[in-house]
Amino acid sequence: MSLNQLWEAASTNPYSPPVEKDRQFAIGFGLLLIAFVYSGLFSLNLSFKSIISSGLPAALAFGFGAVYMICAVGVYV
Repeated sequence: MSLNQLWEAASTNPYSPPVEKDRQFAIGFGLLLIAFVYSGLFSLNLSFKSIISSGLPAALAFGFGAVYMICAVGVYV
């Protein structure tokens, strides 16, 4: 398949993101809220078990929540 044929085939099937633009703010805010709660729980109990049960979910929620909030307000990364 040539590049031109691939380009023409892609034009009939436009890209649609997994999360719509109008839902990114709500998802980002929710993830940042979850990150805030889990980081608070992590700070109350510092043990190896709390790293797995609170620290890792807090870090993941903060990372994805920050990216969703950045995209929701119009700064694309």
